[in-house]
This record gives sequence, C-alpha cells and structure tokens, in this order.
Amino acid sequence: MQAIILCGGLSTRLGDITKGVPKILLEIGGRTVLDWQLDFLKEASVDEVILASGHLHDILYDAVGERCGAVQVSYAKEEEKLGTGGAIKNAMKYVSASPFFVLNGDVLIKDFSLSQMLGRLHPQMDGMLLGIFVEDISSYGEIVSNDRGRITAFREKQPIHQAGYINGGVYLFNESIADYFPNQDVFSIERDVFPYVSELYVYKAEMDWVDIGVPDRLVYAKQNFSL
Repeated sequence: MQAIILCGGLSTRLGDITKGVPKILLEIGGRTVLDWQLDFLKEASVDEVILASGHLHDILYDAVGERCGAVQVSYAKEEEKLGTGGAIKNAMKYVSASPFFVLNGDVLIKDFSLSQMLGRLHPQMDGMLLGIFVEDISSYGEIVSNDRGRITAFREKQPIHQAGYINGGVYLFNESIADYFPNQDVFSIERDVFPYVSELYVYKAEMDWVDIGVPDRLVYAKQNFSL
C-alpha cells in the first residue's frame, strides 16, 4: 500500500528552527517526525511512501534516500509552490493503487491504528478524513458530519470555545478523489477540493495528536512524544 506525505512547505511559522532542516526531519523523542510517521503508516501495511518535497529537497533526499527500513521512498518534488492540493496531484503520478493515504508532514499521532480507518472506507466513497476530537475548536475550525459520518460542512476558525472534531491532517482516498481536482496546478485540498466532494467521510477518534507547525505545539510534542 502507498502513502503520500506532504513535506514541501517553507515552515515559516517555525522561524529559524527549520531554516536549514525540513520540518519532517526535526527530532521528537529521539527520532525524526518522518520516523514517527513511517511507523504509523507501516501498521496499516504501507510499504511505499512518496514524499511530496520542495523546500530543502536536497537535504531531505540526502538524509532519507530511497529506502527507510522496509519502506520504499520516492519523491515528487515541487519546482514551484503548489499548495496542498497541487502537491497531492503532483505526487499522484507515482500512485499505482487505490486506496492510498495522505499525511500532512507535521502531524504526530500516538495510540491509534490506521487499520481501523482503512476498514471503514468503502469503494463508493471518494475519501475519508481523520477527525480528531479536541476540547476547543477555536484554533482549528470544525468538521461537521451526519450520523453516517458523511461530511456536510467545514466551518472556518471562529472565536467560539467549544468541543468538536477537527481535520487531523490524515486522509484516505480512493482514486475518484482526482475527479474533484481543479484543472490547474496550484490549489488547496482543504479549500478547493474538500467542500465539493460528494462522498467524503470522517473517521472520528480521540487520541494524542499534535500539529508541530507552530513553536508551542512543537514544544508540546518534545515533552509528550518519546520512544
């Protein structure tokens, strides 16, 4: 099974921390973010990963190469910033089977099995998002779904402090997701695709999850994620 990891961004919110090191190579608990993600994916029988790279590609390639343990690694390098959707579209040139996973390169997850999510995806679905339960959605926005798990709305960030489910940056797609891609190279999967997908579902879960893309969450990860 294959997976795409989005790791080509500039990581500007982390400042000098990622000036010369790709965010996915930052060390958390004695291992890189990529190491954490590969272990997470291997549990669901992923044996090939496509790194959607861009900024600091050469450093990433030199550090990782074309194999990481039992996982084959290939690269879909952006020559220009493509956005999350454009990066996925570009990397899908290397995807040969459906379904496949897509991960944001800055999320860490503990105590969750991707096999559970895989078991819920049906052929008639276009895709499934991992929805993370949080006590306060105000910093993230919210996923709204019906009683079957079909997503009915994406609510933007609001100054409302309440519990809910947010986009966890882990996606499982059937090949039909490409039918919703716009006819352009640069676009956002969150803004330009997800709101228009007819059969998009959420897998709701509670777990230890963190997006390390901002300094305070990176500090949290270093304090709470270890071998």
